[in-house]
Amino acid sequence: MKDNNSKHVLLSVLGVAILVVAVVGVSFAAFSYSKTGTKVNTITTGTITMSYSETTNGINLTNALPMTDAVGKALKTENQYFDFTVSATISGNTTINYAVTATKEADSTLPESGVKLYLTNMDEDADSQIMAPTKFNAIPKTTAGEVSSAPANQAKLYAGTFNATGSHDYRLRMWVADDYQVTGTSQTFKVRVNVYGAAAAQ
Repeated sequence: MKDNNSKHVLLSVLGVAILVVAVVGVSFAAFSYSKTGTKVNTITTGTITMSYSETTNGINLTNALPMTDAVGKALKTENQYFDFTVSATISGNTTINYAVTATKEADSTLPESGVKLYLTNMDEDADSQIMAPTKFNAIPKTTAGEVSSAPANQAKLYAGTFNATGSHDYRLRMWVADDYQVTGTSQTFKVRVNVYGAAAAQ
């Protein structure tokens, strides 16, 4: 009986000791975690969108005649240009890198060397040049690892940044280059405008 009581006392003391060690261990772990978590973490987010009033995000040339850059830059009639807006909504301290690109549609029959693109900024109707008239095949292409996350091998019309919520209006004009020899067959050239954006590394 005395041995039994001794065993109970010993087991009780051992249980209390284990409980104390467990509590101290948990407290230490909690204390260590709270110390490593004292740094302030800021979550920042941002989105970028492209909007346009036309039914598709692009511009088409069909049986167009060649024209000089001076005439092409002055195109102002409906269906002779493509207007679009790039907007960013930013929360916190984010910088968004974005790129405006163009891709040729597969059913285009005019050669890339026979078509010129011209991009302007239309904020407050400024119509100020961003990209000078350039033949499609001479426009620099996007590469892998673009900060805007644009896919590789697209014609890069413009790259910019947003540091705060805002928007920019753009106008893209396209025409047949004046040094292109028109043939008697029907020819077309179609491009689609794309906008890509990604938050800069913090």
